Amino acid sequence: MRIVFVAVLVALGLSACASAPSNTTNSCSIFAQRSGFFENWRRDAQRVEREYGVPVPILMATIYTESNFEPRARPPRTKLFGVIPWKRQSTAYGYSQALDGTWERYQRETGRFAARRTNFGDAIHFVGWYHATSNRTNGIAKTDAYNLYLAYYSGHAGYARGSWRGNAGVQRAAQRATNMANSYAGQLQGC
Repeated sequence: MRIVFVAVLVALGLSACASAPSNTTNSCSIFAQRSGFFENWRRDAQRVEREYGVPVPILMATIYTESNFEPRARPPRTKLFGVIPWKRQSTAYGYSQALDGTWERYQRETGRFAARRTNFGDAIHFVGWYHATSNRTNGIAKTDAYNLYLAYYSGHAGYARGSWRGNAGVQRAAQRATNMANSYAGQLQGC
């Protein structure tokens, strides 16, 4: 009987991780929904903040803007002849929407070879690593949500070239990430 009980608990715990939290605009709600023993998103986010110095609200806002906390998010497929689903626009995948090559670089540089883009703890660690790299490479303050997002989306070289300057969609996304980081910061003071 005990084995069945443990199996049911494990199944319930894994099923809770299979989808995004129900209210992704409220950081207190997100952390309350993902506060398990094995998977604790607040603990994961705080650990990354301590390691890389990027505030939790900025880490969370980046993931919100990229995937809305969907573990298996992918960019939409292009259409062949306007109707037939074709290739995806990029290799972006998971919570962080990290590209294949960037994820592989992260794994090499951090030694986290078992890290998965569909694991929140790994994905938020990637975001912290990327933002810290933006700080070192491009001189962006770790508290500057707007420019950190621009570098995250454009890549370090693209950010340095200013490739985002002519892209109003990317600038709107960076503003959305900034607004969400500010909102998350206010919420986290009260929970």
